[in-house]
Amino acid sequence: MPFVTSPSVPRRLRCPAFWFGVLLMVLGHGLRGAEPEKDRAARFHDLSLLVAPNLPCTWPAPNWPLFQIGHYRKLGPLSAYNSDVLTIDGNTGTQLDFPPHSIPLPDSGLPNAGPFGKAFSDKIPAWQFVGEACVIDCRDLLDAAPKGRSPLIKKDHVIAWEKKHRSLGPGDVVLFYSGYNDRYYRPFPAGRRFLADPLNGLAPGWPGPDPECMEYLAERKVMTVGIDSASMGPIPDLAEPTHIAGLKHGMIWTEGAQGLGQLPATGAFYCCIGPKHTGGAYTEARAFAVTGPMAEKLIASARKKNVVDLSVSLSSDLPVWWPGAGAGENRHPYMKVLFAFTPRLGHAHDTHILDSHTGTHLVPPAYALPPPTPLPSGERGRGEGRFDNGDYEPEVRGWLAEYVKKHGPRGTSDVTTEKVPLDQTCGRARVIDVRPLLGTTDKNNWPASPEITAAFIQRYEKQHGELKAGDIVVFRSDWSDRHLKPFPQGEACMADPLRGKSEGWPAPGADAILYLADQGIRCVATDGPTLGGVDPKRALGTYWALGGKGMVGVEYLTNVVNLPEGATFLFAAVKIRGCHGGPGRALGLY
Repeated sequence: MPFVTSPSVPRRLRCPAFWFGVLLMVLGHGLRGAEPEKDRAARFHDLSLLVAPNLPCTWPAPNWPLFQIGHYRKLGPLSAYNSDVLTIDGNTGTQLDFPPHSIPLPDSGLPNAGPFGKAFSDKIPAWQFVGEACVIDCRDLLDAAPKGRSPLIKKDHVIAWEKKHRSLGPGDVVLFYSGYNDRYYRPFPAGRRFLADPLNGLAPGWPGPDPECMEYLAERKVMTVGIDSASMGPIPDLAEPTHIAGLKHGMIWTEGAQGLGQLPATGAFYCCIGPKHTGGAYTEARAFAVTGPMAEKLIASARKKNVVDLSVSLSSDLPVWWPGAGAGENRHPYMKVLFAFTPRLGHAHDTHILDSHTGTHLVPPAYALPPPTPLPSGERGRGEGRFDNGDYEPEVRGWLAEYVKKHGPRGTSDVTTEKVPLDQTCGRARVIDVRPLLGTTDKNNWPASPEITAAFIQRYEKQHGELKAGDIVVFRSDWSDRHLKPFPQGEACMADPLRGKSEGWPAPGADAILYLADQGIRCVATDGPTLGGVDPKRALGTYWALGGKGMVGVEYLTNVVNLPEGATFLFAAVKIRGCHGGPGRALGLY
């Protein structure tokens, strides 16, 4: 291409040296992989298994409920949203074990009972979910045992790692890396090699630590451990002794991690979090790590235990699911279903049936948007992928027409939970106090929520500085802190505002969401039950704006009063394929 020589062009654009410099910058940018600024500062590594019915994500015991997802709310005349009902237990996919998994209640009189028998999912301190990843390479043990038996990770493996790297101690998360899940977690029928075949004695088991190894980690004050195999317990006869050896000390651990080979031996920040089931001995979870300059800061916060839990507890006597404004408008309630009573523990295992927008949860773009490309007419019936705006009920069609006239096309999306990148829901917290809006609606106009406007957000920016791309905007109303109470008091949280008996929680309108999108914000969170509020028309506009801009929401936080401005906000949802919500957990590190 010839250089520009026209005198009407600015002098610097006529200079060959200028264009040579531009060429060097372009080439250099390409050599760096065109990474955005945030990616250069912090790289997020997803270490979680995908959960889906055709994958070996469920423990294959004959009395164990299988994972199920049902798309029971679909865009159409009966719903303006997509949502799912999940049947899922805490031993599904990537998971967290807590002490009561193997330790009975202290006053039970059962063998191995101890004080940590009360350390359920909702009682674990937030700092224990995070720390510095210490990756112990055990790949030499993969398949190094007879069929039906696990090769053992011994105390000597840990000591050898310490001699090579450094001594282990408080704040470290020991991760046993064998590559087992990377190799064997596959769709059925090949997926039988993951769990069923070893348990049936048809293939070697997964590597696992023996009890002496766990006791050694406890001596080192390591309180969090992880493994990239199906279980921390070796088969056939050491699974329970290994669990007891670690959990009796108050340890928690990740089972079912994957991709640990992405991490350095030390220096990465590790986090594994999952829904906060009340009385849960384990929970389905999401594991991830952070490398780069951000990791050092997060590790320092973890070691100081400067970690805030921002998640509501899940229980069937709490208002953690959408009750609807009237009969027949509710979502599936949160249910705990007991099975497989275990005499040595004195309690049963449990699974949960819940809507994917229960408790603290993710709102992906596909929640309120149809897929981008309708399927051919003969491929599936309506409701199975095809959607036309005429499928909405007449009132919603009218709302859509108003929305398009004011804001432009609504947009489409196929981004469900598993497609949302972790770095979109993690970043610097910008806490906007919306409590001054409480009490500002006219009682005669209820049901109504105070509107968080773009102007309100701009006033915050004048006081605290402009919002930046990568920030996580968190609206603080203290709503859940005040109203998340057992029924019947819990009616004040959602049911009463939805039915016009009281004012709703503050919520942003579409204009505010579009303003945030212009500022580069990709995730908005709230400690109210929803970002939409109680007015159905305005709520739908809010979700159309979010999804249309590729933004996500995190709804139903709590304890935001203890989240400092500028702290690091972390949220991760369980990695469920095709999910239009996603129960998860949120933390703040400062």
